[in-house]
Amino acid sequence: MEHCCHHHDENKQDMKSLCISIVPIFNHLQYDEMLEIVKTSKTKTFKKGEMVFRAGEPSEHLYIVHKGQVKIYRLSESGKEQIIRIMEPGDFMGQLSLFTDESLTSYAETMKDTEICAIHKSEMKEMLLSNPSISLKIIEEFSRRLNETEKNIESISSQDSEKRLASYLLELSAADEKTGSKYEAIQITLPMSKKDLASYIGMTRETLSRRLSSFQDQGLISMSGQRKITILDVDGLNEIENGEN
Repeated sequence: MEHCCHHHDENKQDMKSLCISIVPIFNHLQYDEMLEIVKTSKTKTFKKGEMVFRAGEPSEHLYIVHKGQVKIYRLSESGKEQIIRIMEPGDFMGQLSLFTDESLTSYAETMKDTEICAIHKSEMKEMLLSNPSISLKIIEEFSRRLNETEKNIESISSQDSEKRLASYLLELSAADEKTGSKYEAIQITLPMSKKDLASYIGMTRETLSRRLSSFQDQGLISMSGQRKITILDVDGLNEIENGEN
């Protein structure tokens, strides 16, 4: 199978080496071990809005996001999109192919121009057998994702939309906060469109817009543009999250 990137072999190797090295399940390996993985990987490029894989397709590869952003989602019977996870550079997907022959159950769509490294499951299984430390890293990541998914399910089932949005904004602000002072304004950028964010936190786009406007009217946040938000009152958002409002 031909690589689909238009670079010389040396550059492809360098790029794929980088692709492998930024992945937590591989970055503990020695350089020569990484090179062995690089030899088995294929690099693919996607434009924004293209599908990496679809539900129902055979589960045959482990995919690693090198550059860009990918949303993983499922469709309800009515065709409504429910985003499960947003994949950033260094994240991997398609991992269930390593443990089952069942077809894929989710869709993966690029949210911007994206580069992905793909490793066939037969090659990956050989690596797991020869290097058990990779298996342990994958299990660690499974555990982290399971915990994250359980939290999301609990949030969607037990909190109203106002609490869910407050929780999400606080989570983003904690990741972006550089000053260490909760009294200073914190600027954040939504990592996805409002349509995708609404799907991700389990509400309609209209409800999301109403909640954001309400938070702005209350002086909790300030919005500018489609994705820029300034957190003005962390304590106020905490009160909403904890049901004290």
